Amino acid sequence: MTIHFELNGRKATWEVEPGETLLDALRRHEITSVKNGCDTASCSTCTVLLDGKPVPSCAVPVCRVDGHAVMTVEGVPETARRLGELLAAEGADQCGFCSPGLVMSVVAMTDEMDDPSDAEINAYLSGNMCRCSGYVSQTRAIRKYLEVKS
Repeated sequence: MTIHFELNGRKATWEVEPGETLLDALRRHEITSVKNGCDTASCSTCTVLLDGKPVPSCAVPVCRVDGHAVMTVEGVPETARRLGELLAAEGADQCGFCSPGLVMSVVAMTDEMDDPSDAEINAYLSGNMCRCSGYVSQTRAIRKYLEVKS
C-alpha cells in the first residue's frame, strides 16, 4: 500500500505493509531516533507528533498517517540539541534511550501550555519512562529549557 504524508516538514511517499506500525515503518526508513521500548504504548520512548499531538508510534498503524504530518526528533534538531544539553547538565541523560520521546513530548507540551508549573510538567510527561535517571533532574532540565525558550 502507498501512503503520502509529511515527515519532518517534507513530503514523503512510502510503500508500507498491512498491519505495520508507524514505529516499524520509521525505523525501516532509517528514522532511528524513534525507539522501541515496550511495544505496548506504555513507555513513550517511541513518541512522535502526529499533526502536532504526541502519540506512541508503536500503537499507530502506519496507514493511519496517510495525508497527515509526522514529526520526529530529526525534525526539531535545535530543540533536541538544546534540551539534550540541559538534560546532560542536570544528570538526566544517562543512556539517552528515552530522550527522543521525551523531547517530542516537551515540544508538544510547549505548544499546548504557557509557563507550566513543575507539577503540570510532571503530569504532562507522566507517561515518559526513564530507567536510568529518575525524574527530578529531568524536571529541572525542562524548567531551564522553558526559561531559556521564553
